[in-house]
Amino acid sequence: MKAKRERKEHLLVMDVGNTQTVLGLYRNDELVIDWRVGTHRHYTADEYTIILKDLFRLTPKGKIAGLDGVAISCVVPPLLPVMEKLFRKYYEIEPVLINAEVDSGVPLLVDNPSEVGADRIVNAVAGFSKYGGPLIIVDFGTANTFDVISKNGEFLGGAITPGMSISLEALFQQTAMLPKVELVRPKNVIGKNTISNMQAGIYYGYVGMVDGIVKRMKTEMQEEATVVATGGFSSLLAPESETIDHVDPYLTLEGLRIIYRRLTGQS
Repeated sequence: MKAKRERKEHLLVMDVGNTQTVLGLYRNDELVIDWRVGTHRHYTADEYTIILKDLFRLTPKGKIAGLDGVAISCVVPPLLPVMEKLFRKYYEIEPVLINAEVDSGVPLLVDNPSEVGADRIVNAVAGFSKYGGPLIIVDFGTANTFDVISKNGEFLGGAITPGMSISLEALFQQTAMLPKVELVRPKNVIGKNTISNMQAGIYYGYVGMVDGIVKRMKTEMQEEATVVATGGFSSLLAPESETIDHVDPYLTLEGLRIIYRRLTGQS
């Protein structure tokens, strides 16, 4: 007799951010492919479906055989009903929406737990699962978030700053003589022209900000903490940082997977 083949479950996870949406496809607990696309606040469920089908069409053969589940974190409220409609209509799946109300497994020890963004919750879940605590998670996105997790896995709060792209755009928009520039790691902190001046100021300014905030957080915590960086610019800034211990670009996707398993009784 032929051995019975184990069924492979396909889970799609989505982190809908203000500027970009990051998607990951898990086969059982293995992340087999991920994508990063622009977030379009005014797109309909039908338009997002086209994007999703195009991504699936580009997926290497054998990586996907339909979807069994979907988990979503979203910091753009108008897109929540769009995403729900998308998966109900085209995939006949009830998506799991992550927010402060769900049982994520991480106590939110802050003044107003409902204000904690879904992305910060899933980062906390994945970070504590992978690295333990105490922990500081720095997520580089449209906004930079600094999240503090206790040794017992509790979300203690944090800080939020404008992201690098926002700062560069503000320089371009609010000054008459400064051009748009690419976000890169400059060779020197002393720039020799306008572009290198701007790149040095943004890059090393943010490195200094990250290290400064992290050091003050550790002082306030009165203990050492592991520092994990994630998000679009984490790999760019980490090499110059004195405080970042790990770069984990898939932290948010992993958190979505863990919470999905917990909420569906699979953990």
